Amino acid sequence: MKIHEYQAKGVLRQYNVPVPRGEVAFTSDEARQIAEKLGGRVVVKAQIHAGGRGKGGGVKLADNADDAAKLAAQIIGMTLVTHQTGPEGRLVKRVLVEETLPIDRELYLGIVLDRKRERPVLMASSEGGMDIEEVAAKTPELILKEVIEPGIGLMPYQARRLAFGMGVEGEAVKGVVAAIMALAKAYEATDANLLEINPFVITKDNRAVALDAKMDFDDNGLFRHPDLTELRDLDEEDPLETDASNFSLNYIKLDGSVGCMVNGAGLAMATMDIIQHAGGSPANFLDVGGGANADQIKNGFRIILSDPNVKAIFINIFGGILRVDVLAEGVVAAAKELDIKVPIVARLEGTNVDQGKKILADSGMNFTVAPNMKEAAEKVVALSS
Repeated sequence: MKIHEYQAKGVLRQYNVPVPRGEVAFTSDEARQIAEKLGGRVVVKAQIHAGGRGKGGGVKLADNADDAAKLAAQIIGMTLVTHQTGPEGRLVKRVLVEETLPIDRELYLGIVLDRKRERPVLMASSEGGMDIEEVAAKTPELILKEVIEPGIGLMPYQARRLAFGMGVEGEAVKGVVAAIMALAKAYEATDANLLEINPFVITKDNRAVALDAKMDFDDNGLFRHPDLTELRDLDEEDPLETDASNFSLNYIKLDGSVGCMVNGAGLAMATMDIIQHAGGSPANFLDVGGGANADQIKNGFRIILSDPNVKAIFINIFGGILRVDVLAEGVVAAAKELDIKVPIVARLEGTNVDQGKKILADSGMNFTVAPNMKEAAEKVVALSS
């Protein structure tokens, strides 16, 4: 689950991470009032779940409260297009009005889960304010890393090593180290997947401040954090993905023409790869899970078919916990209830697979059962053309 920048900064304040003074505004009048409280000169920042807002025109500097109101009126209601939103952009419904700071240096700090190491990794760079992907590609030596050991946490010596590695000196070191330690604590305590500060700044008076903040939380840990769950903004999520989550389905919309219904994330990834290999393009990632029931299968079909680009559906199931005959019965029932017109190609393996294939064959509906993934992919791509 992602949250807005102003929400992330609210979370970070709870863990003593220094952030600028600021408040969220939903109208130009609110922006004026906040700017007056902050002394007039402020930054007005569009709040959407995407990076690159400044390049897209969503971050503006205001010299006074009236200017802040004017800029807020321009930004609120605009469709902001960035490299992360896609060409359709995102509608801006709120802005963060924040104090300006006397910036001396811009750094980068980020914590992500390294799945190969099975540990969180804290990354730091002296090249803050830039796209970190560009820094990693052109100057990878400028990306410093420290592994965070579970049960131990980030150690002070690791934070100092990062600070010195970024060239922090003098009075600023203490504040930077304290902020790094606080970020690591916030990441662990909130079950975050991602915590990114870009830029993390040192001011001319040697303060360390998180000037931006991006947080993404592990959905599986949200039951422990009802306060964080309340920060979810459904307007920033794809409606189909939100719909799927209500039925415990993992769905991500893509731009192809082959709808996919698969059990297991790894098999789903392999399914998309083999569709591409056969010359097609997947319309979605949909993992119904190992124990899918008839209701989930029906709603999975409904969500797949909500995409008008879907011309054929590929069902790729390995029945372990989920018996293939049970799945087949659910598929037939859903296809009849939803009056599915597009062709469906199925590749089935696992428990009671012969019974499952017979159920599909005897249904009298437009099912094609393929003996393996390769032939199934070729058939469904041909039918989607």
